[in-house]
Amino acid sequence: MDETTKTDSPATGGAADTPAATAPDWRKTLREHRETALAGGGEDKIEARRAKGLMSARDRLDALFQERTFQEIGAHAQQRGRHFGMDGKVLPCDGVIAGTGFVNNLPVAAFSQDFTVQGGTLGKAHAEKIVDVMTYAGKNGVPVVAFKDSAGARIQEGVDALSGYGRVFYENVRLSGVVPQIAVIAGPCAGGASYSPALMDFIIMVDKNAHMFITGPEVIKSVTGRDVTMDDVGSASVHAAVNGNVHFVAEDDEHAVEIVRRLLEYLPANNAEDPPHQPHADIELDAEEDLDDLVPADPSEPMDTLVIIERLVDPDSFLQVHERWARNLIVGFARIGGIVVGIVANQSMHMAGTLDIDASDKGARFVRFCNAFNIPIVTLVDVPGFLPGIEQERGGIIRHGAKMLFAYSASTVPKLTVIMRKAYGGSYLAMCSREMGADAVFAWPMAEIAVMGAEGAVRILNRKELKDAEDPKAKAKELAREYRERFASPYLSAGLGYVTDIIAPSETRGQLALELRKTLGKRDVRPPKKHGLIPL
Repeated sequence: MDETTKTDSPATGGAADTPAATAPDWRKTLREHRETALAGGGEDKIEARRAKGLMSARDRLDALFQERTFQEIGAHAQQRGRHFGMDGKVLPCDGVIAGTGFVNNLPVAAFSQDFTVQGGTLGKAHAEKIVDVMTYAGKNGVPVVAFKDSAGARIQEGVDALSGYGRVFYENVRLSGVVPQIAVIAGPCAGGASYSPALMDFIIMVDKNAHMFITGPEVIKSVTGRDVTMDDVGSASVHAAVNGNVHFVAEDDEHAVEIVRRLLEYLPANNAEDPPHQPHADIELDAEEDLDDLVPADPSEPMDTLVIIERLVDPDSFLQVHERWARNLIVGFARIGGIVVGIVANQSMHMAGTLDIDASDKGARFVRFCNAFNIPIVTLVDVPGFLPGIEQERGGIIRHGAKMLFAYSASTVPKLTVIMRKAYGGSYLAMCSREMGADAVFAWPMAEIAVMGAEGAVRILNRKELKDAEDPKAKAKELAREYRERFASPYLSAGLGYVTDIIAPSETRGQLALELRKTLGKRDVRPPKKHGLIPL
């Protein structure tokens, strides 16, 4: 007679006999499934990556989230040989780990592609997991963080892989302006895979071990015959300094996670919430006298705006965005009196602070992000004009410069402008003048606001007088000084109502802090429409 295990049956009040040999061991089954998911492509592959200083897909999520707050979505999803060349092949988690947790006590949704599993390639189940976690983010109003480490589309799955990318792109766009989206390029990101991070708000790229491109060196050579390296087309330095695709460059995976965590400190969870302001109990109105001495006496001498910014914002709070690209314009996040702000500032240390094609794109994109997520904008102006030149004109500076005008005009968040020195012509308007919707415009006493610079105006308006002068250079200086006093003085603009007040540089921090507190409740209702048509 077979051995049986007797158990009491609450339903019958009697005993039931269950063969011990056939009783399912659910603990063992659960453990095996979890071990498969955690193993990824195998411990040997994971350790080999760690030996190179690379984090595994799970390491990245562990570093991002607060301890024991990560809850995985789709841990048991596995591709089981449904496509060409995949017979019997098991892909743990289908090459992507997805889930939710807390970062800085803020709920965040994230996914991390696992290069140890089929090169992190994207197939149908892989894409479904990404879309699921992004859908969760949209429904619950939480940011999305994506760790990209993939060889691209899973060729064996054919059109299923292409369909998967399409669904991811669609979800990127659907969430745009609803929740912040941050991409970390931690390995290869090739072909169509690169479009998803391009559709997100910020891209952080690891310096040494990551590459992002549409077509690699081999394809370029086969089509054009030109020899190029991987670094030439897809390195972090190219994307950060040349084409502006990347916002931050990280030294390694750990540094990339640090940047994500710091960036999230300035962002609301979604577009219906305010940024994480931490208003100081008392508004600091005391003047910082030494700030007055940082302004050069000669208006033609460059002034390092980064130094000015550091003095205007709370200590160690400035996080510069796009630091290596279009360096004639500075953008970034900071706090003033604990209030989160977006900073847009001309940098005369580079290209005299002129606005060119790249600077216009950089500024417009940043302004639109701040507006989408309720972040007040502080604009610091020291701009002599748009960059002149045939390359700029043929490159479409009119269209690109118009993006700045559109972005500022369309923004309904609090907008405060400080005219530090030069503010000439169309660039005066493009840097958020009163006419572009600025709620307050402050000017320093040495500011110059005019259609054009004094020297250029004198050459046009006083040609005959200069020609007949005994010393044309001395006469030009005299006339330029007169022009500044009569036609470019900030007191003239203030008298006409174009400037709210004229303040000393040392008073700027206090005035901004005070004005920010007053305008946080701003409401600006616009005509109903689907969306405006920014000149792309």
